[in-house]
Amino acid sequence: MHDRGQAPTGRVANPLGLPAEMEDTAQADQFIPAGLAALGIEADEIDLAVMAAVHGLLWEPLLALLALDTGGVEPERLADMSEAPR
Repeated sequence: MHDRGQAPTGRVANPLGLPAEMEDTAQADQFIPAGLAALGIEADEIDLAVMAAVHGLLWEPLLALLALDTGGVEPERLADMSEAPR
């Protein structure tokens, strides 16, 4: 966990402290199957292709959400999650 008292090290992509984007897709080709295998999950080429397609569809909108400045928005008090925000 990040200690807020220390200066941040390395590059971050956003104020949440998430790491910058991966520079090489070859890293993902090695990292994802290894991470899944460490969890005991077997993924074949079709599974990996579906993950890559979903990543391609959702990554840009996720980056846009992370970049969205919500600092000026007041949180809704006593929010009722069964209803739309007021």
